Amino acid sequence: MPASFNHTIIASKNRTESARFFRELLEAAEAPSWGPFANIQLADGVLLQFAEPPVGIQMQHYAFLLDDDLFDRAYQRLCEAGIEHFADPQMRLPGEINHEHGGRGVYFLDPAGHGIELITRPYL
Repeated sequence: MPASFNHTIIASKNRTESARFFRELLEAAEAPSWGPFANIQLADGVLLQFAEPPVGIQMQHYAFLLDDDLFDRAYQRLCEAGIEHFADPQMRLPGEINHEHGGRGVYFLDPAGHGIELITRPYL
């Protein structure tokens, strides 16, 4: 069997809040949670596990590939929630989206301060 991505743990200030944020933004399925994890499952079977680390959180970058319709709905949610967003990863173009790689993209910070990217076309 070829390798495929199965799950990752995302450090959170509040695991339940972070799981809810991503579940609603990405329209992801709730998954059973256990131990220190609040879980959601993406359509491709990847499990995102949110946990509160015992020490500080270091910013990470997570990019999600969405179809155009989900991007529109997610972007509307960001705007309605007043979440500051940018067209670029350096966060110099506030309130905009980009049209790179033949699609659209947007950058913002999640509740724990991680850099999140939503794109409609893969880079490769």
